[in-house]
Amino acid sequence: MQVDINCDMGEGFGHWRLGETDDAALMPHITSANIATGFHAGDPALMDATVRLAVGHGVAIGAHPGFDDLRGFGRRRINAGAEEMVNDILYQLGALREFATRHGGAIAHVKPHGALYMELAQNEAMSLALVRALRKVAPTAFLFCMDISVTARIAREEGQPVIREFFADRDYDNSGAIVFARQVGRPDPQAVAAKVLRACQHGVVRTVEGDDRPIAFESICFHSDTPGSLAIAQHLRPALEGAGIKVTAPGG
Repeated sequence: MQVDINCDMGEGFGHWRLGETDDAALMPHITSANIATGFHAGDPALMDATVRLAVGHGVAIGAHPGFDDLRGFGRRRINAGAEEMVNDILYQLGALREFATRHGGAIAHVKPHGALYMELAQNEAMSLALVRALRKVAPTAFLFCMDISVTARIAREEGQPVIREFFADRDYDNSGAIVFARQVGRPDPQAVAAKVLRACQHGVVRTVEGDDRPIAFESICFHSDTPGSLAIAQHLRPALEGAGIKVTAPGG
């Protein structure tokens, strides 16, 4: 078995940085970086630095576009039409692609951020518009999404490569969706690693209702702004590799 570990990166702006851990400390522990592209977080200097860091560590580069909501960190839904949403995503993707090219890298995947990710997960028209745009501008880029999402189904139908995610540092409910939490506590890193290892080996996750629910995924996500994210990273990868699970970027 093999699995990817992805993490949101470059989520700052100017002198402001999100979370308690620098991206440089997290980068050696992951295989895919979702790099903020300027709308919910990120700026040109930070995008450049984060891409350079990813290339230096051999980590796959992903565009992490969000709603145009810098003040709300992209966690507030914007009532935009499908065409406007797609244009915003392509604008952000194009910006990051130039920095990747500058440093000898390439865009390996696209992972929408926050409220945009959740909107796409249930909005068929928006998911279809995004996938059809990606078929033209980034046909080999993996689209990261949840296994139960509309996005995953449409991407498969349209032929866009899909990577389904398991959220290590978020809770699930019986529907298979992650439980929204504006403020996330400091998880026990050993418990997070055990949860992920169980999902990999048995294909289930314990929900907040106390039930086991089947879960399918190819990548494990944890968030750089989760308190204790470095401890999570330091426990997660060794636990997987110690169980004989290969940790590698998609296609690796």
